[in-house]
Amino acid sequence: MKIKEVELRTIHLPLVRPFRTSFGTQISREVLIVKVTNENGTTGWAECVAMSEPLYSPEYVAGCIDLIKRFLIPALKAKPEINAEDVATVLKPFLAGQMAKASLETAILDAQLKDQKVSLASYLGATKSKVECGVSVGIANNLEALGQEVKSYVDAGYRRIKLKIEPGWDIEAVKFIRNLYPDVPLQVDANQAYSRDDGKHLARLDEFNLLLIEQPLDEHDILGHALLAKEVKTPICLDESIISLKSAEDALALKATTIINIKPGRVGGYLESVKIHDLCVKSKIPVWCGGMLETGIGRAANLALAALPGFTLPGDTSASARYFKQDITTPFVMEDGYLTVPNKPGIGVEPDMDFLESITRSKEVIR
Repeated sequence: MKIKEVELRTIHLPLVRPFRTSFGTQISREVLIVKVTNENGTTGWAECVAMSEPLYSPEYVAGCIDLIKRFLIPALKAKPEINAEDVATVLKPFLAGQMAKASLETAILDAQLKDQKVSLASYLGATKSKVECGVSVGIANNLEALGQEVKSYVDAGYRRIKLKIEPGWDIEAVKFIRNLYPDVPLQVDANQAYSRDDGKHLARLDEFNLLLIEQPLDEHDILGHALLAKEVKTPICLDESIISLKSAEDALALKATTIINIKPGRVGGYLESVKIHDLCVKSKIPVWCGGMLETGIGRAANLALAALPGFTLPGDTSASARYFKQDITTPFVMEDGYLTVPNKPGIGVEPDMDFLESITRSKEVIR
């Protein structure tokens, strides 16, 4: 298809409650929304999952905008026609920038599939019409507050609870929740907060029958995760370390992980995500779809990915109400612990333009 224009829009969307992890506290989402319009007038939507500051990853919203405007769009414009399958190859010369690249690829893919009248779920190879919901619980002010928040999610029907942990907020917090809910599927996420020297300490989590420990060490320390896996019985899951198919292959070869969290923005898009999924299916490694506090645009696309057969663990695909009082699309509502996978062409959702305009902080159209 031919790209006629690209719209870059930043919005500000408050969270229903602060979300604290080991790398900081978020009280709102600054989101870069990307819209692509092709020669047929068909629009494709995506969101860039980068945060306002380079804390979770080196990417951040303002940097992604600069990268997209200065380098990525001109590279795409140099091609008379472009399909989503070509985007990664065209943009490969520009180092990193996976989240920025993923947003352009996804917007192009949304428009392309709308013209073809094919849903993203079908295109990716989904085998499920609904996806189990897990929820991510931030670091609380105290155990009582943590218990109250977890209770609200258990009562709502979430099928897996993930607790954010850091040194000083780990063993006691996990023990407290496990004692309250002996049978609820439970996992923890450290967001790189520990070091190789913390193996014996993290091994204390083994008694709580956790599904996994997610990204305990620095994202670059693949060897450290392999060493940690020998000290800890609980499965080690990699998140920030997995930025491509190649990094997944290396992590598996080194036995640094036995479960992988696939975040499409972090790996460069949904097409690369499918490649990692296929590798893990072949290697008999479970995968699940991580979340980045997405709006309905990103959530819709994540559900399509999470409907693939290798996604055997509940992901972070929570209901819209988990994060936002009002979503920018028709809200995703959980039913009996599941979210329905959109089946309309493209990502399957459209933004509420009136609401989107009301929360827009900036907008630029590149023709």
